[in-house]
Amino acid sequence: MNYFKTALLLAALTALFMAIGFALGGQGGMVIAFLVALAMNAYSYWNADKVVLRMHNAVEADEKNAPEFFEIIRRLAEAADLPMPRVYLINSPQPNAFATGRNPANAAVAATTGLLDTLSMEEVAGVMAHELAHVKNRDTLVMTLTATIAGAISMLANFAFFFGGNRNNNSMGLIGTLAIMVLAPLGAALVQMAISRTREYAADRMGAMICGNPVWLASALEKISGAAHHIPNPSAERNPATAHMFIINPLSGQRMDNLFSTHPDTENRIRALMQQAQEMGNAAQPAAAGHDGPWSQATRANRGPWG
Repeated sequence: MNYFKTALLLAALTALFMAIGFALGGQGGMVIAFLVALAMNAYSYWNADKVVLRMHNAVEADEKNAPEFFEIIRRLAEAADLPMPRVYLINSPQPNAFATGRNPANAAVAATTGLLDTLSMEEVAGVMAHELAHVKNRDTLVMTLTATIAGAISMLANFAFFFGGNRNNNSMGLIGTLAIMVLAPLGAALVQMAISRTREYAADRMGAMICGNPVWLASALEKISGAAHHIPNPSAERNPATAHMFIINPLSGQRMDNLFSTHPDTENRIRALMQQAQEMGNAAQPAAAGHDGPWSQATRANRGPWG
């Protein structure tokens, strides 16, 4: 994603934030919303990664508390020619993962305990290679900024229900207030969709190249997608604006979440990865059939819960 598109999408979210401010408080409300948006963008640039990690109660991992997982990230970072990111674990049975940070030098990757418990070592490598691809493509800044601002838009839209707008500055009344409550979060979701869908395919392709086998990631996506809608992720449900950051939509809803999903169809992603596997000549290699890739035999022998 280039810088112009990033700026354009963030400007769209800022404009939406200002429009809600105008609806609630007229011109004064719009000015206040603009100033708040500027402050939020500045704060988010430097701190949004920490905010998102706190939202999901992520705990930093290292060689002592998660040696195999940490080693996988280290080897993948080397293969991707990236600085070693900070590594986090999220205590959730739902298998999932995301990356955050304003640039590769300040990146962090996070995986749920369910991911490590459910997937093979190779599949974990495929997933985390996908997340490092987001870091390498510099997707993480806009992903994290968007999560923060979209969450604020949804919160501000909810205020409309309680305050009903500034009646001296607009005549929308109850219908207008209800429209804000519905359309503002929807608009934020549409911007998230524009940010997310294309970059997921790009991260899948690059991630497969980083880990060396597209089938590992394809197998992982199939397992994660099958589990995501059956195993709840409470922190994601409390913070739905961060859903687009995960490799698979972590929300359990079956209606709006699917209609306005920030993720492309999983079957299409798997199909693209299998095509890439054929191009790379390793389509017949299953996700856990003893192919070492970049991992040492010592690491493979001590993979813990990874099969």
